[in-house]
Amino acid sequence: MEVANLLRQIPKVDDILRELETLGYLKGHPRALVVNVIRHTLEEIRKEIKSGLLSQVEKTTVLERVKTSLRTKASPSLKRVINATGVILHTNLGRAPLSEQAIQRLIEVGRYYSNLEYDLKEGTRGHRYKHVEDLLREITGAEAAFVVNNNAAAVLLALNTLAEGKEVLVSRGELVEIGGSFRIPEVMAKSGAVLKEVGTTNRTHLYDYERAISENTVMILKVHTSNYRVIGFTSEVPLEDIVQLARKYGLLVMEDLGSGLLLDLSEWGMKEEPTVQGAIKAGVDLVTFSGDKLLGGPQAGLILGKKDLIDAMRKNPLSRALRVDKLTLSSLEATLRAYLDPEKAIKEIPVLRMLTTPLGEIRKKARRIKRSIQTHVPEVEVSLVRDTSRIGGGSFPLLELPTVCVGIKAKGIKVSVLERMLREGDPPVVARVSDEMLLLDPRTIFEEEIPLLVGALKKVLSA
Repeated sequence: MEVANLLRQIPKVDDILRELETLGYLKGHPRALVVNVIRHTLEEIRKEIKSGLLSQVEKTTVLERVKTSLRTKASPSLKRVINATGVILHTNLGRAPLSEQAIQRLIEVGRYYSNLEYDLKEGTRGHRYKHVEDLLREITGAEAAFVVNNNAAAVLLALNTLAEGKEVLVSRGELVEIGGSFRIPEVMAKSGAVLKEVGTTNRTHLYDYERAISENTVMILKVHTSNYRVIGFTSEVPLEDIVQLARKYGLLVMEDLGSGLLLDLSEWGMKEEPTVQGAIKAGVDLVTFSGDKLLGGPQAGLILGKKDLIDAMRKNPLSRALRVDKLTLSSLEATLRAYLDPEKAIKEIPVLRMLTTPLGEIRKKARRIKRSIQTHVPEVEVSLVRDTSRIGGGSFPLLELPTVCVGIKAKGIKVSVLERMLREGDPPVVARVSDEMLLLDPRTIFEEEIPLLVGALKKVLSA
């Protein structure tokens, strides 16, 4: 059919609008939104006709396209996802899920007024960071603490406050990229600090730092390479030795820990990650880390260290631009309170619970998922598969946690198609594919999500 004839067959906006009104769509959507969606859909159809992608136009098909677009418009963009990948701190899936206690505090503080910056005892203006500072000091032994909106901001604020126009020594092996193409040298440049590289990529010695010290040097920055490891012919200087050297020359020492581990997890085979308390004990002047990684809280950048340095950062105008809100502080406070009792923290904080769950418990959960799928979705082939989970979030890059996955094969459906269907379903289920099989890792699946997961699988296969 000629293009002109096809274009003439496109329904009018008013015709589609009347059809939708008859179906009741105008009751649940603003009229202006519906009209805009219709116009946009019709314009897409015109383009498809002119480009030869569409060879026929039917009113029912156009109507379905408009209805699909309206459903998409009406649903939230940021939504809950079932993480079946086994990657605990999945950056693209929001990193750390919050504890139930943190969620409850967030809801209460978010729904009502709060004493964010109000001293209830004195009846005067208070300080928002008071709600978490005492907790951080008690848990870590630091003199003072401050919170900004992420760890890159914490590094930026510290360097801008204490090292603007001055040299900061960093080992070449620690000039990391922290994700999203943001690199330590670029963050340092924005802060106004002058980067001075020392050593080599794989080997840096104490004398490399000492030889690089000049009259303009003010700080040694130690960056924990949490998102990669250099192995083989390597050498790095212990933090304690760097602190001693800095004291000798009157320099500051700051460590960017990145992941922010507050508990020793060596009992569970995680021995590579240094703790925040270890950095404080080693004598660093400042340590920075993330709130939404191994700590298991909301996104935040935590700065701990000497009181005079923290006070100087509070007075920096940048701190206002980087400050956190009441929702972050409420959920962070609740998360930190759990750390007052390490056993409680492991039980309550999802990230810690997932990290320390014994393989036997994961196997039991895998069996429960398998039985539920066999009961409700009998048309698929289900098996248990030994595999490994990963921590993610730039933490423990070499560590693999043994797990037992639920493997799924659907007759007549390619595994890549099944993976996409689940990912685009409601609720979305993000899984991984291996050896032509869809794998669901129970480690990152919450118990209450199992019925939702099985329902999502049943829904996509019956569509």
